[in-house]
Amino acid sequence: MFGYGSLIWRADFPFVERQRASLAGFARRFWQGSHDHRGVPHAPGRVVTLIPDPDSRCDGVAYAIAPAVFDHLDHREKNGYERFDVELHLSSGRSPGVVYIAPRDNFAYLGDAPLDEIARQIIDSHGPSGSNLDYLLELAAALRDLDAQDAHVFELETRIRGLLPAHAHPLLA
Repeated sequence: MFGYGSLIWRADFPFVERQRASLAGFARRFWQGSHDHRGVPHAPGRVVTLIPDPDSRCDGVAYAIAPAVFDHLDHREKNGYERFDVELHLSSGRSPGVVYIAPRDNFAYLGDAPLDEIARQIIDSHGPSGSNLDYLLELAAALRDLDAQDAHVFELETRIRGLLPAHAHPLLA
């Protein structure tokens, strides 16, 4: 199973193995609404989904999991995400995998917006799983730990750092 968002840094499920992986042909974007984790129905947060982009590669992690774990993941990823079979790139070569993607036609899809607008929505959004800002900052830190590049995530982080003082959040310091 491929994790490219909170599944990188918040693995709340049992797994047999975890390793760095990538998925070719997709780009990570903060274009999915979160009504159930990082926002609420009347004020959704923004979380990542994957959009097709033949020139991109999304870095993340692959988990070897038991089939029963999908019951938990299907519930966790219920806000517009669907499971897709994909081919992952691991250090040992290519491997079949599964990924959760929120397609454009799902009920919570927000789509593209100016980065400053996305940044403000992330700053202002909170939900049952915590602040949307925590989600972005944890994801950026996890990508750095993987030595992964993601211009979209890092540009949003930079814009938020420009909008908030360093003492406004522990992860901004």
